[in-house]
Amino acid sequence: MSTAPIFEMNAPHAAEFLTLQEIVAAARANLAPGPWSYLIGGAETETTVRRNRQALDSIAFRPRVLRDVSHIDATAAFLGQRVRLPVLLAPIGGLESIVEGGAAAAARGAAQFGVPQMLSSVCRPGLEETAAAAQTRRCFQLYVRGDDPWVDDHVRRARDHGYTAFCLTVDVAMYSRRERDLVGRFVKPWRSSAAAGRNFQAALSWDQVRRFKDRHDLPLIIKGIATAEDAGIAVQHGVEVVYVSNHGGRQLDHGLGSATVLPEIAAAVAGRAQVWVDGGFMRGSDVVKAIALGAQTVGLGRLACLGLAAAGVPGLVRTLEILEEEIQTCLGLLGVTSLAELGPQHVTAASPVGLPGPLSAFPLLGE
Repeated sequence: MSTAPIFEMNAPHAAEFLTLQEIVAAARANLAPGPWSYLIGGAETETTVRRNRQALDSIAFRPRVLRDVSHIDATAAFLGQRVRLPVLLAPIGGLESIVEGGAAAAARGAAQFGVPQMLSSVCRPGLEETAAAAQTRRCFQLYVRGDDPWVDDHVRRARDHGYTAFCLTVDVAMYSRRERDLVGRFVKPWRSSAAAGRNFQAALSWDQVRRFKDRHDLPLIIKGIATAEDAGIAVQHGVEVVYVSNHGGRQLDHGLGSATVLPEIAAAVAGRAQVWVDGGFMRGSDVVKAIALGAQTVGLGRLACLGLAAAGVPGLVRTLEILEEEIQTCLGLLGVTSLAELGPQHVTAASPVGLPGPLSAFPLLGE
């Protein structure tokens, strides 16, 4: 099975890591208990974390056969440009606790492989330093901690440093209780600096979205949409990207899984904006399911962190290479040669075969 020869291949740690399971095992061995719990944990009972995985495990494939799949193209469009996979490095606060260099390391890995990065405003180094670390397609995600001129300043800085889109995260009006961190007494160093001005995030409303669209020409991403109703309002406000997310299960406990709400949101958007999604996506087959259900881009949060924790920048690149192979294999076995051929006809509802959890996509880890 061949692939479209668009991007140069890299294979760091190819012999050491043959599977994503080995990446996860290495990350667990490298991380201290505090950062590890932060990485895999969620809010309160962590029900939303498990439902993210359960939602993906409740989708089965409907393959077609006797199709010529000798040439597979897993590339995708991202804000008007071609990228190697339909994935984005999702914004993660405090990457510097996972890997030396923090967001700059993630930027270098994204650039080496050929996928975009979204930088969190609570991740070091800052906006400018991360942009200088590597030439990659990048977006900036802001937690609002100031007034309108404060937001405008971040938009200006993002545009000046090559960020091609701007993201407001809207599911953090209140900061959740993350009991793994509390029980482990893990105090995230970025939390103290992010706490100041938190009331601005709590007061965020559609008025600020309207103001952004009136004043700025950068494409706007609204991250944290979990219902068709809010997706419809976002489109009415001219938002370019509706980002389906429950913050990886880290905010509202007892929410639905992202893959569960994705179809209704894609239907509500009806092609008037891009639909992105994150929440529990760990395998190539997960990415394929999301595209079949109407997403254009899949955010990788925990998986990207696991790659970085396993072996730094080369570990992230190797993680993406394995993911690419899984996606290509899944497409071929479904009987399609590109992402554009995927649709709801390729998936159906099914009963999960195992208990869901943050790492249940890697069953060999329990053996």
